[in-house]
Amino acid sequence: MGGSLRVAVLGAPGVGKTAIIRQFLFGDYPERHRPTDGPRLYRPAVLLDGAVYDLSIRDGDVADPGSSPGGSEEWPDPKDWSLQDTDAFVLVYDICSPDSFDYVKALRQRIAETRPAGAPEAPILVVGNKRDRQRLRFGPRRALAALVRRGWRCGYLECSAKYNWHVLRLFRELLRCALVRARPAHPALRLQGALHPARCSLM
Repeated sequence: MGGSLRVAVLGAPGVGKTAIIRQFLFGDYPERHRPTDGPRLYRPAVLLDGAVYDLSIRDGDVADPGSSPGGSEEWPDPKDWSLQDTDAFVLVYDICSPDSFDYVKALRQRIAETRPAGAPEAPILVVGNKRDRQRLRFGPRRALAALVRRGWRCGYLECSAKYNWHVLRLFRELLRCALVRARPAHPALRLQGALHPARCSLM
């Protein structure tokens, strides 16, 4: 066994969190959006470079639809959402929605605030979904990637859950990050260093 990894997939409602997870696990895409009814937990086993890893993927919204992540009353208890013991975070936004990007920015700050003192820093991968709607995006990819990597010090990736583009790569990066966690490198560097080819598949 290669080990285990606890992942939280978070973001504003409607950005495609569940669609990304379902493409990764089942290879399907729901054409009609249905709001996730409460958090869901998936437990797939993944084969990476000959080693088996057990994943716990948590999916769900962290605030009610239509709300902004500014007030503390909109957030659940961090312990209920296991923000304190999560190994890695995937923060998803819609590349056509600047509000969803601001939502991810607030999520990142919230995660930092809820980590216990002395706890290891959990890697964060910011994912811009709906790349298939490239012409409608609100900002240049390079500028957003630079902001996230240099300013937020997180990893960055874009994908299309609809066409299953870069979805496998997304989860491969998270596994790669877990493998090199003990090395003295910044989480953003560890995530971006995970881009070289690797064999990754579901069991």
